[in-house]
Amino acid sequence: MNRSGRRRSSQATARLLSAWLWGIPVVLLLVLGGCQGKPAKLTTTDGQQLAWDDMDISQRKRHMQQAVLPVAVSVFSSWRPERYARVDCTLCHGKGVREERFDMPTDHLPRLSGALLLGPEFSAHPETTRLKLNELVPRMAEALGKKPFSLLTRRGFGCYSCHLGLDGAMFGN
Repeated sequence: MNRSGRRRSSQATARLLSAWLWGIPVVLLLVLGGCQGKPAKLTTTDGQQLAWDDMDISQRKRHMQQAVLPVAVSVFSSWRPERYARVDCTLCHGKGVREERFDMPTDHLPRLSGALLLGPEFSAHPETTRLKLNELVPRMAEALGKKPFSLLTRRGFGCYSCHLGLDGAMFGN
């Protein structure tokens, strides 16, 4: 093998190793995420302890304003402050906010591939995908009192709680 062939081979090996090194923590996060206990009870403004699914719409709106939106503001404004100088409900819910439609997942957000371990998303947008998996998803799950998504059970709060797959909703969302 000539010198350029060895160089290409070592570059390919380095890329493969890099992909594996990034993939291992992501797999562990996704797999172990579902091994936690019951979803947390959230305290509403009136002092009640309720799970998200037990809240009425007014309690959910208050909780979103007080607990969930600040997480989105923190993550997005620290990531790209110039682009996310102003973060509000439309970031995730889009135009549905005006009609008081807050259904998630939503077609307002980009559709994801549905591929195991989000391979196409990591290839196209590695920084964004890592940020969302490592920061946004776990913090949103906690703010909503939801268990993180688990690859084993295919349940819990994860990417497809907000984003649709190519063919629509996935994993019971």
